[in-house]
Amino acid sequence: MTPQTGSFVEIDGGRLYYETAGAGETVVLCHAGFVDSGMWDDQWDALAGRYHVVRYDMRGYGQSDPVTEPVTRYEELHRLLAHLGVERAHLVGCSLGGEVILDFALKYPEKAASLIVVSTVPGGFEMQGEPPADLLAMMAAMRQGDITRAAELQLRLWIDGADRQPEQVNPQVRQRAAAMNRIPLERGTFAAPAAQPLNPAAAQRLGSIAVPTLIITGALDNPEILRAAGVMANEIQGAEQVTIEGTAHMPNMEQPEAFNRAVLAFLKQIR
Repeated sequence: MTPQTGSFVEIDGGRLYYETAGAGETVVLCHAGFVDSGMWDDQWDALAGRYHVVRYDMRGYGQSDPVTEPVTRYEELHRLLAHLGVERAHLVGCSLGGEVILDFALKYPEKAASLIVVSTVPGGFEMQGEPPADLLAMMAAMRQGDITRAAELQLRLWIDGADRQPEQVNPQVRQRAAAMNRIPLERGTFAAPAAQPLNPAAAQRLGSIAVPTLIITGALDNPEILRAAGVMANEIQGAEQVTIEGTAHMPNMEQPEAFNRAVLAFLKQIR
């Protein structure tokens, strides 16, 4: 793997862990809400060979400190970039990370060079239909303190997807996700409230996003997440959309070669 520098920056009394590597234009990687920055291992070398790449653990995840008070995720990103002296960056976010970069681009439009939004529902998007049974069961397990059951249900939701059994998924991907997932579950990170949600929310402001945007989904992801991707593709001017076959919510982990090709091709065309 490309040599990297790992360090911490203090934000509102808590340490946030980040890593950097490479040189050139900055690409920032924002992780999904049930894992941490390790989800980007298969993208690190591919990006660091061409760009100055940054990834970080949101507070409550990975090597960052636990969350002890309400947190504003887009402000975490803003503070990190200020610490690094980065004036403008290409932003890549998966799931929660995608929501974060959309909020960031709306709050600080001059600092976003482009957006790559993966498996994301924008803030304020109204989901339709009944929530997945595994989601309700997972929330119940978390309330009961059954971390083992909650962890497995997280994998069923986000790694396997609704139409696959665990044995149909690469076991190494499941193992990597399970190890990362344990940390926020044990810390109760998922219960951390947002301190300063955007108002109006991102879902009501998609048309004001004015930077090149790529929307990536896994073909086997939840239908409502796929619907959200279609809405973003229609409402963000000039947005491109890519669907990666054979993967659910984490296309970069399950299909890294296809994912990397899509990301690098997009970044190359806007340089």
